[in-house]
Order: sequence, then structure tokens, then C-alpha cells
Amino acid sequence: MKSINPYNQEVVYEIDELTEEQINQAIDKADDRFLSWRKTSFSERSKLMYAAATELKKNKKEYAEAMTLEMGKPISQAIAEIEKCAWVCEYYAENAEKHLSDRNIETDAELSYVSYEPIGVVLAVMPWNYPYWQVFRFAVPALMAGNIGILKHASNVMHCGEKIQQIFERAGFPEGCFQHLPINSDKVEGVIKNKKVKAVTLTGSKPAGSAVASTAGSEIKKTVLELGGSNALVVFPDCNMEETIKTTVQARFQNTGQSCIAGKRLLIHQSVVEEFKDKYVSAVRHLKSGDPMDKNTYIGTVAREDLAKDLEDQLQKSVDAGAKILTGGKRDKAYFEPTVVDGVTTDMTLFHEETFGPVIGITTFETEEEAVKLVNASDFGLGVSVFTEDLDRAKKLIPKFDDGAVFINELVKSDPRLPFGGTKISGYGRELSEDGIREFVNIKTVYIHKY
Repeated sequence: MKSINPYNQEVVYEIDELTEEQINQAIDKADDRFLSWRKTSFSERSKLMYAAATELKKNKKEYAEAMTLEMGKPISQAIAEIEKCAWVCEYYAENAEKHLSDRNIETDAELSYVSYEPIGVVLAVMPWNYPYWQVFRFAVPALMAGNIGILKHASNVMHCGEKIQQIFERAGFPEGCFQHLPINSDKVEGVIKNKKVKAVTLTGSKPAGSAVASTAGSEIKKTVLELGGSNALVVFPDCNMEETIKTTVQARFQNTGQSCIAGKRLLIHQSVVEEFKDKYVSAVRHLKSGDPMDKNTYIGTVAREDLAKDLEDQLQKSVDAGAKILTGGKRDKAYFEPTVVDGVTTDMTLFHEETFGPVIGITTFETEEEAVKLVNASDFGLGVSVFTEDLDRAKKLIPKFDDGAVFINELVKSDPRLPFGGTKISGYGRELSEDGIREFVNIKTVYIHKY
């Protein structure tokens, strides 16, 4: 299995795929480790998780460079991702015990309560776009709950997968607590069907999520799916225009636009659309493209050339249907210019499909009701951002959106303190916070009666 640098097409990492025997041995090791790991105290787990946070911060450049070389994330953003992983380690080291403490419930029993107990080995099938963060937001709560993690990472970020296992080992976690399995997608079904694997979490595309959920469902195993998104950025006339432009540019173009929670549909009120467009396009044109290893680069390459070609095709279909490119639009191998497209309607590809790269389409609206209708006119339901100074209006709009998250005057982002997940074909279940750590536990009812 080879990782190819999307910026210069050089092979940066190679690893042998595991055989079926090696896969089963790894799962056996994970299951054996669970028998002892589940008995450790929260204080023991917290100590190790704080050590993982320290390891991440101490060697963040090493881990970030592996990410940049494999999938092209600009190095400054890669370092920020590593720092965020340290944050989630510290959050759960501090809060896991509280999140999973017994919950007493008054009934007619002498004593009744709910306990939260680990379930065993959990498989994570993870994507390349945030190759550390996506894994850590699963692995950290899973380990703190007393579970064991095994990882099937995206095939183009195998080095990152190895690095993640290394982080936990360097922090002192017992061998087998977390293992990276270098395997291709055709091996995933067999891993899910292994009786020692108790649950699956996946972040990725709808087809991948459907396949994993189907297999897990046939085995009656719990799944959490975090799938695609086509988040709307809704701009009202009374927004703080300067701050809104800055935030909406970041929402679309950070990580070169390769994020499920990126703002992909820019909905602007008709009364301010011309002024907003001019300033927005100017801001996008000032984004620095170049070598992802340059700390000043904001726009790197798309992770693979075939993905850039897919984006080019989506753009062309919308242009053919009447949309107009205001800036960008050109591709050079895996590099795609930051692109802003005007006149996007609901029947165009840029509106109803997820675009995974630095392209955003502009659609106008005239009323609040029309804005809500446009936001909800999507098969996706991950998140929506609303920009307005009228917070009373914003609060009234919140229940009208179908999405799993509503952010006012801010881009949609994941935060260890808040649950994260979507609706519709954006998936189900939640990650992070108290809700996330309770996804992969046995929520046990205890009822004690005294005669």
C-alpha cells in the first residue's frame, strides 16, 4: 500500500497490507486486552490520556508533516489539527468519569440506577481529510470508556494511521489498546463480521456508510455514521459584513475545502448580494496557494488528482446549466483554484451534490421563509451557519432547520464539549461530549428490590 504526495506525486510511504491471519491475530490481541483494560480505573486511563496529549504537543511537527505529505493539508493547518487532538485527549481525561458515572433514578425500588459499561472492541473506518482528528474523536472517548480501538484508515494516509498507534504507545497505553490495521476496503466486511468486534463507527461517504451499516446490521452490531454534508451559509442584510466574509471564506476554504462540515452553499439576501459578492471574491483571490509545506500556504492541493477531476466535472455541469464563474475554475493535476460561482439554482450539481474541494456556489433569497426552504432543500443535514445581528430572529429560525447543528455568526465546527453529528444522509449517532462517549457503552438498567 502506497501513499503518494498529491503536491509532487512522489511516493512518501509504503506498507504491506495485513493478511487474513494477521487481521485475526490483531483482533484477538484487542479482545484479550479488553479483558484487563475494562478493569482499569478512570484515574489510570486519565493519566495515560494526559500523556497522549503531551506526546501530541511535544511532537506536533512530526505528526503534522506526515499528514501534509500524505494528503496535502497546508502545514499550519496540519499543526492546528494535532493541537486539537491534544485538546480532545485533555477534555476526556478530565470529564469521562463524570460523563459515565452511575445515574440514580427514583422509582419504587430500594435502589435503581443506570450504569455505563464498556462493550469491547470497536472498529473505526476513517477518512483522509482530517487523518488525525477524525480518529482521535473516536478513539479517545472509546478508550476512556474502557473499550478497545482498531482502525481501518483511508488507504492514502497509512503513515498517519501508523503514527496514531505510535502516539498511544509512546503515551504508555498497554499493547493492544489501539491498533492500526493497514488493510484495503475489501477486508472491512470480514472485520465487522468477526464476533470479537462489537461495534463500528465510520466517517466517510454515503456509499461507504451504507455498506458498513448493512454489514453491521446483518450482524446486529451498533453503528455510528458521520457522512457527507452540504452546509449552507445564510447571510442576512444586517450581518457584520467584514466578519461574515472572513468567517465564510474560512468555512469554505480551510483544508482546501475538503471537509464534511465546510460551508458549501452560500445563500445571500438579495439586497446585499452585489456588495457581498465583490468583497467575498476579493478575499478569496487573496488566499495564498502553493507548497503545503510552506507555513504561509492556505490553499494546498486536493488529496488526489481523481478527486480534483470529480470536482471539475461538478463545476462544469453547473456552468453548462447557467452558473457563472466569478473567480478560479482552473485545475492543474491535483491543484484546484479557489473558485466562486454565481447564479447557482437548486437544480444544479453545485447545490444538490456535496462538493469536496475549494468551490462554493452563490444562491440568493428574499425572505426568511425562502432562506429556510433553501437550507432544507438538501439531502444532507449536517449543519447550517446563519449570519445576522438580530439574535431574536436567529433563535426563532433555529427550530426550522433540519440539520444536526446550527451555528449563529460562526462556521460549523466540532468541539469536544458539544455533540457532533447529522441528520438525513449525513448520518446518525453523535460523536464528542457526553453524548458521544455514551454511543459505545452498555447502558445498563439496575433495579434492586428489598422484600
